[in-house]
Amino acid sequence: MIEKSRVPVWLSAIAPIYISAITLGFVVFSRGEMDEQTRRHETIHFQQFLETLFVGFILLYIWDYLVGLFRHQNGVEAYHKIRAEREAYTHDDNEVYLFNRKRYAWIFAKDKSK
Repeated sequence: MIEKSRVPVWLSAIAPIYISAITLGFVVFSRGEMDEQTRRHETIHFQQFLETLFVGFILLYIWDYLVGLFRHQNGVEAYHKIRAEREAYTHDDNEVYLFNRKRYAWIFAKDKSK
């Protein structure tokens, strides 16, 4: 995990959301020091990367975003509909989730906004 990185700043310039931290493969980049909730959120993404063999994660993430963008015509809402984000946001406040997490849990992640 790399804290105080400029990578989230640069990516925020082209993304529809403010990026405070991002997992890219084996590395997590954060604008500042990460709290435990952010660490859990990004660790969930790391597990998703492993389950989808990295390339699969990127392809599914982009696919989910584009489908969400088509359906909702809103980049922020599309981002929150991404399966990987639904799992991470739903469980990043649970201190024991990563110890009990079942593989491929992102497939069944519920949408918190419903």
